[in-house]
Amino acid sequence: MSKYKAKTTETDVNVFRFIAAVPDEQKQKDALALVKLMQEISGFEPKMWGPSIIGFGNYHYVYESGHEGDMPLLAFSPRKAEMVVYIESAFDGREELLQQLGKHKTGKVCLYFKKLHDINTTVLTKLLKKSLRLTKEKYA
Repeated sequence: MSKYKAKTTETDVNVFRFIAAVPDEQKQKDALALVKLMQEISGFEPKMWGPSIIGFGNYHYVYESGHEGDMPLLAFSPRKAEMVVYIESAFDGREELLQQLGKHKTGKVCLYFKKLHDINTTVLTKLLKKSLRLTKEKYA
């Protein structure tokens, strides 16, 4: 068993107070819209994970190295520079969907965009549903 202590753990911080404290009014509105969307897709209530991630549901992972922990099934963070949505990095059709998404950048498991109206929310919904399904398949 790993001695690593995860920084990203579920907390009791109120999600809506956290969003209300985000300095950018547009980011607050976008965060509330993402809460609604991810809640509808996942069926879970929003919870804070660590100081700045809003997550829905959870799963337990164990890597071959022995490192293990818990993470939300779907999550995002309204960061100062841009919104960050966490999605699975590899699933069929991911690249094609990203090409249809609109103005964004990606990292391995991160999707970055400045404003929700810059992206196609129908495509985002498809990405989130596929990511959720894959995460459940991998860690159920």
